[in-house]
Amino acid sequence: MNAKQAGAPSIPLYSPEATASALRFSDLIPALRDAFAQGAEVPLRHQHQLLQKNGTHATLLLMPAWQSRGEFMGIKIVTVYPGNAERNLPGLHSTYLLCDAETGRHLALIDGNQITIRRTVAVAALGASFLARRQARNLLVVGAGRVGSMVPYAFNEVRPLEAVRVWDIDRANSERLTERLVADGFKATIADDLEAAARASDIISCATLSSEPLIRFEWLSPGTHLDLIGSFTPTMREADDACFVEGTVYIDSPDALAESGDLLQPIKAGIFKPSDIVGTLSELCQGKIEARSTDEQVTVFKAVGTGLSDLAAGSLAYRSLQALA
Repeated sequence: MNAKQAGAPSIPLYSPEATASALRFSDLIPALRDAFAQGAEVPLRHQHQLLQKNGTHATLLLMPAWQSRGEFMGIKIVTVYPGNAERNLPGLHSTYLLCDAETGRHLALIDGNQITIRRTVAVAALGASFLARRQARNLLVVGAGRVGSMVPYAFNEVRPLEAVRVWDIDRANSERLTERLVADGFKATIADDLEAAARASDIISCATLSSEPLIRFEWLSPGTHLDLIGSFTPTMREADDACFVEGTVYIDSPDALAESGDLLQPIKAGIFKPSDIVGTLSELCQGKIEARSTDEQVTVFKAVGTGLSDLAAGSLAYRSLQALA
């Protein structure tokens, strides 16, 4: 007797397309603001190394989160298989399991890649809603991959953009994203000179896998907002030490201090201290700390991702898609 014959309940499985359609930035950014204001229980992510036949390791990540007396709990399940490139398969697969917080009942399996991409740039835009100057209109996107390509759409919800410049180490990626942005109504151009583009931008958003600093503080004009969402391991860097020493620094969650080379490396060098960080995104959303105080400040927002934002995005996607069912 199979599960269906036994009467076991089935749960919906939401595709990448359905998940993306349910996570419009106009809805997701306010949902994240509410979630960060309320807070959540977010245990340290579970990470397990899986030995492969060829002697290499794959990775299993489990990322749970729930809100006290909240309606939902959830867990993101991620598998990272670097060897899949040789099989012509994606190296990363991700699914979000959403559950009823009162009964534990499994409610839905939601595409985890879309949740991760869209909540990442929405969190960055939420940070910019506090930290970018009100009159900021010019955006530089550094990194035109799956995450970076969504940055202009999210930021345009919090600061109406008049110009978008795109820089990628592979110019072909810049060309593809620029063409797409123009087709969608943005005034977008390719940035061949990263320094010149940085100097001319109000907001700079980096979404790369770089292991060397790409942005230097000396390039930043007074009042620039620097958004860093790429570095999530101790060996990855997107900005030089001076950006943290001279800028006013905020983080999405304390996890950033344990994961990002952008913070860990200047801390190890003894030129930056955790106490130099003004605060977290939750504290901004709760009004516990000051956001930008002058138009001359250079603000820096470093995010590595948190299960809180996954839960907020998964909950929003489920509610939106259930309303259409």
